Amino acid sequence: MVPGLAAFIRLLVLGDSLTAGYGLAREDGFQAVLANALREHGEDVTMIDGAVSADTSAGGLARLDWVLDDGADAAIVELGANDGLRGLDPREMERNLTAILERLAAKHVKVLLSGMYPPGNFGPDYTREFRAVFDRLSKRPGVIYDAFFLDGVALEPSLIQPDGLHPNARGVARIVARLLPLVLRLLGEVRPS
Repeated sequence: MVPGLAAFIRLLVLGDSLTAGYGLAREDGFQAVLANALREHGEDVTMIDGAVSADTSAGGLARLDWVLDDGADAAIVELGANDGLRGLDPREMERNLTAILERLAAKHVKVLLSGMYPPGNFGPDYTREFRAVFDRLSKRPGVIYDAFFLDGVALEPSLIQPDGLHPNARGVARIVARLLPLVLRLLGEVRPS
């Protein structure tokens, strides 16, 4: 690694309350914990906060150009949880996420896409259609894929806030530890060889 080069990498986090740090002190939120973990690995990135609580894939798409105004080299895209909670049409979510990925690709922004599972209350057909969206998007060229943002956390009550939905500080730490190798790989794709 060229000393100091990582400081020029701008990492966009385009997401919802899970990456916005809902219910947590700022220093315990996903972006702060990730930035600290990256620093420990010699990666002093500039974080671009594009996470808004309650956001759907449509909301992420609507503000993408605005959050990209200052440019980004890499992006973590974490959207879909609120689409699933609201029972929104998975086909519309796929159109939105596809448009996000295409806009990022057009700007040569490397992407880590973190998927989501829907709640089971809309039935097996909805669950199957929803998960199929992320299965298809995971095959897009150049996309690093993580199947489920809350993997290892969602079903652990000790890692979830009392609302039953959002990770607590320990949950965020576990998510960051699990995603860190993928984020380091993402940054490695940005850095010239």
